[in-house]
This record gives sequence, structure tokens and C-alpha cells, in this order.
Amino acid sequence: MIMNYQNGVPLQPCTGAVSSVKTKAVKKPMGLEANDSTENVEKGSEEYGCERFLNDTLRFPPDELGQGAQMLDNAFLPRPPLLPKPPGHPKLEKAFSLEEKVGRRRFRTSQESLAEPGGIGSFSVNSLQDDLVGHPVLNSTFKFLDGRVSSSSLHSNTSRDFQVSPCLRNGGSSHSDPGKRRSSQNYEQIKPSKTKLSPLQPTGPLPAMELNMASPALRTANRIDQDCMDYGVIPKSVFGRQHSNLTDGRLLDSMVSDTCSTNSMKSSLSVLNPIRSKDVRNRSFLEGSLLGHGALLGAEELDRCFPERSIGIYIATWNMQGKKELPHNLDDLLLPPDADFAQDIYIIGVQEGCPDRREWEIRLQETLGPYYVMLDGVAHGVLYLSVFIRRDLIWFCSEVEHTTVTTRIVSQIKTKGAVGIGFTFFGTSFIFITSHFTSGKTKVYERILDYNKIIEALTLPKILPDTNPYRSNSSDVTTRFDEVFWFGDFNFRLNMDRIGVDQILKQDLSSDMSRLLQYDQLSKEMKDGSVFQGFKEAPIQFPPTYKFDVGCDIYDTTTKQRTPSYTDRVLYKSRHKGDIKVVKYTCCSTIKSSDHRPVLGVFQVKVRPGRDNIPLGAGQFDRELYLEGIRRRITRELQRKQALKNQKNSTVCAIS
Repeated sequence: MIMNYQNGVPLQPCTGAVSSVKTKAVKKPMGLEANDSTENVEKGSEEYGCERFLNDTLRFPPDELGQGAQMLDNAFLPRPPLLPKPPGHPKLEKAFSLEEKVGRRRFRTSQESLAEPGGIGSFSVNSLQDDLVGHPVLNSTFKFLDGRVSSSSLHSNTSRDFQVSPCLRNGGSSHSDPGKRRSSQNYEQIKPSKTKLSPLQPTGPLPAMELNMASPALRTANRIDQDCMDYGVIPKSVFGRQHSNLTDGRLLDSMVSDTCSTNSMKSSLSVLNPIRSKDVRNRSFLEGSLLGHGALLGAEELDRCFPERSIGIYIATWNMQGKKELPHNLDDLLLPPDADFAQDIYIIGVQEGCPDRREWEIRLQETLGPYYVMLDGVAHGVLYLSVFIRRDLIWFCSEVEHTTVTTRIVSQIKTKGAVGIGFTFFGTSFIFITSHFTSGKTKVYERILDYNKIIEALTLPKILPDTNPYRSNSSDVTTRFDEVFWFGDFNFRLNMDRIGVDQILKQDLSSDMSRLLQYDQLSKEMKDGSVFQGFKEAPIQFPPTYKFDVGCDIYDTTTKQRTPSYTDRVLYKSRHKGDIKVVKYTCCSTIKSSDHRPVLGVFQVKVRPGRDNIPLGAGQFDRELYLEGIRRRITRELQRKQALKNQKNSTVCAIS
């Protein structure tokens, strides 16, 4: 009696009553003649059942089937697992589907075409081994036949359709050697018939990535804008931001959209995530929480725009000396030649500004171009403060609030004082203050009074919620915001005579200005804690920015002989340590239309996710200013091209 085993548990004896169950689990071979009835298949004879199993599985010839049946006596037959049959022995081809037969036929044809003239084909025992190992029925059968069935019977079947490789014919591991077991050691000695190619290695070291000052979001913008000069030059490795979220399979599965939307989402030129219809119906953007899914100012949207959660801020302060004539080109002021990328937010503070403030703002818009819009612009007499932001980031800003304060005894005289602009970007609150303190080398105390009056009189925020009210102080506006930038003409001087300063400047100072800064009034007062408490300043590595003769790089040659000083400064303060990182702090020496040199600062500021319950700006900006600035920019470009064309024609005429 023959038993069937599954997972080590005997199932049923191989009798006539149970063999029908076995034959139903295994498909009827195509070699079975039509006149073979079901009764013959379900016979209870052990000899017939074992013989039928071997014939259906291994397809032994009739002369060897009897010998195999005797060896199977008193053995246990495993039930073949119900798994799809991979490509196996050619004699099983009749049991394969039409698709599998076509694949096997193509494989044999390709192998025969590669056969050598001597009749030794390339289909070696290795391929047969792979087929047998992958076949679940043959695996279980060979484990069971190990040591019981002679390997010569298997060789007699396989040798009819497969020619054995020379290494198998000559070696001692051939299946044709009688009395030897089929073991894994025989196959380990056979060399594979397929050649594995080694992976390609780089011929040299990869180029180093250049450092830059741009945020990942702006790098992506430069990547997709066709009119950028460096679009086709900068490699993709420069851009820190990738579009893996646009082609994520999980996002595709969760989307509720049509084929057109899916195809557009896969585009590498798009940085916008697809919007589901149900989100459009449900999201109001009027209320939400910090961890709310899909919040406009939440973590998901912040990570999409700024994967590093940092933005680039560019700050410029300049005392224009009330000049009516503006510089012909402001590129050096806002877009320095050593900067590879523009920043996300531009803050420009002006003291003693030009009479036509609107013309000044148009010139700023013309310089920054169509990528930026003016979020807000405020004036207090001749104090101007302008905030420009990338146009695709205005939706993440709250309403903008501003206020002014004068430090003069007579409030109608607005030459000294301060202007402040505050808003919330995602979940981080910002305030930018530009000021002009009392002038005079000996009036340090008056300048301290100006500072104290400004921090008390600037009433911000008004309706915007304080992101951290526990750290706020009602008498100090700088404690009510997360990130504070204060810049302007503070008028602090060097406590040294003109002759001593000139002698130090004549020496080769390189970028070490410590010999001058040890006499700086502002550094001393900040160290004593009497002014700008909690503020920091980047190391100064540029010469004094005051006072020059207009149009040249020579310090004051008038009868007053004013001492060169660092009157123009940029200071910063943060509620959280490490939120503000200084990228650059220098002066613009190419703009010489004033007795002051502009001072520039570039910063990387960490941004946190916010709530949707703050009053949003709803994308508001100065549209008229934007259109006028772009119109002038186009006009200037056309004039430049026309001038080049005329110059070329004049050159041709001169040569002729």
C-alpha cells in the first residue's frame, strides 16, 4: 500500500478508492488516449497507480516504467503542489499551455541555431538543472527517488532531446553513470553556460558639486523655466530637489483622476501635485491644525515646496543720500555676479531715499523680473522698505502688516525713525525693520534712545496670531516674532581719529577687519547689552561703508574729514537657536552714486509648518507695479538688441 504525505502527515493510502482524488489534483496528461476511460484511471491497483504517476510526471519509456514501479513499492508519494508549472522537461510540453509551448519552441530554435558543427548543442545540463530545480513536481519526485531510481532512466529520456555538453560527457558527474545518486554536488561542478557581465564602473572621479546659495525650491524653478540662461548648462545633480513624489506609485494608486490627469502628473516639467476632486470639495483653508492632512500651510505642502524646510532671504540696505538720479543698473545691488541663484525673498531698505519712491520700486521690479512680485511696500518720509517674494510663494503668506515710528522730537520731520513689516510664512513669523538713527560721532546715547523708542512704538503684530506668545514681551516688538531682521543706517562710528583709520586702511588687511572693529561703537554697545539685546551680526570682512566722495572710492575729502565708519549694518535675531544661517555678508562697491555703499546679506532661514486659521494674503501683490516693471524690462531688452544691431551695421559700413 502506498501512502500520500503532505507536510509530514500521511493523508491516504494509494488505493483505488483514493487514487481518484490524486488523479483529480493532477491534470490528465495529453498523452492519454481518448479510449482511456475514467474507470481505468481510477483503478485501485497500486501497480497501475504508481505506473500512471511516473508516466504522467517523468514520462519514462514503457520498458523502464516497470522497473521504476517496482522501486516505488512501499514508498510514499507526495502530493504535487498546486503551483503553475515553469518551463521544464520537453516531454511535458504537451501539458503546457499554448503560450508556454510557443516560448519553449522559440527557446529550442535559438539554442539549435547556436549549436556547434560537431553536433554539441549549447543546451547543457545546466539548463536542464534549472528547469528541474524550478519544477515543483520534479523537485518532490527526485527527492523521493533519491537512492531508489537509477539515474540512467532519466538520462535515457533526456538524451533524446538534449545533447549533453562535453564537460558533462567527460566528467564523473554525468547522469549516465549507473549506480550514482543525483546530488547537488554534481551540479556545483558544472560551469554555467551563460556569461555574466561585470557592471560598468566610472572611469574617473565624479565632479564635485559646486556650492550655491539657492534653496531647493528655487533650483527647481530655474530648472523648469525655459528662458533661464543656465537651463541647458546646469546638470540635474545641481538641483537638490527631485520629483519622486510626482511619479510615486502609491500616489497613483490613491489618486482619483482620469487618464489625462495621470499622464500630466507624470510629466517631469511639472512641480505641482495633482489635486483630487474630493479635496477640492472638502478643503476650505479657513481652519485646520498643525498636523491636519492636506493643510495649505501644513507639513506636506511645506515639504513639497521646501524639502529642507529652509528659505533664502536677501537683505539690502542703502543710504541713497537723497539723490534724484538712480543708478543705471541695479543688477549688482540685487543680483551680484558671484551669486549662482536668486533667493526666495528680497528685502530692500532705503534711508534718505530718492524723491520718487514709485520710480524706485518700479526699478526694483524691473531688475528682479517676472519671477517676483512686490508683497508690500511702506514709506515713512524718506525711509523706504520693500518686500519682494517669488510669485509662486505668495499663497503661503499671511496678510502683511506694517507700521512706522519717528524718532524726531517734531513728528512731522520724518528723516529719522523706523519702518517695520511683519507677516507669517507657513508657520514662521517674520519682521523686517529698517531704521535711521541719530547722526553724529559723539551721540551714542541718542542712538540708544532711538532704539528703545522703536522697539516700544512698533505695534506689531496687529491681527496676526503670535506663534509663541509665551516668549513675547509687550514692550519689545522683536520678542513677538520668530525671525527678526533689523538693518539700516545706525550711524554708529569708529572711536578713532581719521589719521589712525587711514593708516590702518593703507595696510594689507585682506578680509581681517578686527583692527578697525575694536573701535566700533555698535559692537561695544551690543557687548554691554545696552542696545540690540539678543541680536547677532555676521563677521565683517569688508571696509567701512561711510563716508565716500560721490562717484569714487576715496573717503571724505571735504573740510569735515569724517572718519570712515561702519554705519550701515544688518543684524538678525531668532527665537530658536540655529534657525538663521548666514550665507553672505558684504558690501556693494560698484554702486557709487551715494556717499554710502550698500550692504548686502544673504541668509538661510528655517521654516516650520503652520495652521490654516491665520488670515491669508490670498495672493495679493502690487499688480500695476508688476506690469510696469515687466514692460520696462522688455523695452530695455529691445533697445539693447537694437543698439547691438546698429553697432554691427556701423562696423560693416566702416570696413567697406
